[in-house]
Amino acid sequence: MRTASPAPPRTLPPVLTLTGPTASGKTAAALALAHALAPRLPVEIISMDSALVYRGMDIGTAKPSADELAAAPHHLIDIRDPGEPYSAAEFAHDAARLITEIQARGALPLLVGGTLLYFRALSEGMAQLPPADPATRERLDAQARAIGWPAMHEELARIDPATAARLAPNDSQRIQRALEVWRLTGQTLSHLIATSKRAAGAYPISAGAVFSLEPSDRGWLHARITHRFERMLEQGLLDEVRVLRARGDLHAQLPSMRCVGYRQCWQALEGEFPIAELAGRGAAATRQLARRQLTWLRSMPGRRVIAADAPDATAQLLRAAMEQLTA
Repeated sequence: MRTASPAPPRTLPPVLTLTGPTASGKTAAALALAHALAPRLPVEIISMDSALVYRGMDIGTAKPSADELAAAPHHLIDIRDPGEPYSAAEFAHDAARLITEIQARGALPLLVGGTLLYFRALSEGMAQLPPADPATRERLDAQARAIGWPAMHEELARIDPATAARLAPNDSQRIQRALEVWRLTGQTLSHLIATSKRAAGAYPISAGAVFSLEPSDRGWLHARITHRFERMLEQGLLDEVRVLRARGDLHAQLPSMRCVGYRQCWQALEGEFPIAELAGRGAAATRQLARRQLTWLRSMPGRRVIAADAPDATAQLLRAAMEQLTA
């Protein structure tokens, strides 16, 4: 009696990633890609943005509109209250689960966003780091109130120059975490990351499937950042932050309120500088964020760079994606 041959293994859709600095046009490009692929392969978008996870933070995060969210299934948007933190490790776990579920539906998972720490956590695994310690953080915050975060950055540079070199002097959240790790363990953050990666926890993503929208003219990006932040203020960003502050349970040191734009609005409402300076300060902080993102992107060999400021940037992305899917 002849036995049936086993069925050939099912080929699952790959995973594509679309990244780039803030204001480079990722949302529009992702939706264009989803629309172009829809006739042959449905696309589900997994947000890779540390600000879009928060509910009630819509204007300052440039959250996709209702129409944009309806154009393709989206995941990991509006999943946390602003008072609840969301970590890179949580993202890696959630994204890996979603990728498996989306592929099982015969759809293409498309990671979209500029939070490169999230991408690294997913693709490379996470270092084993100590959990947050509220008492240590309070001591660091008190020290920072006394001497300022630039001085704290100088302290970090003496302890862990490798970590300090990739952080801005006012990046309070990451400076605090690096100093916290040092005080809790006696080891630098850079050392722990280099020696304790859990590679087994990584979800491998082909470098050729990572597309990055990066401007050839930095001035083009700066102009978009300035215009977008001014538009956010016109749309009511300051009032959005007023509502969040009025809750009474949020404070300036939460990750949600440290997001670019929200931090500056909070500071203006606290009277740290005149509201008339808000547009300039918010745009400047966003440019600093973009500069850090571009520095990180340049350390990712194999990514496929598309000039975000090219007239045919979307067409280039579509061609590159099709090449990857048919390779």
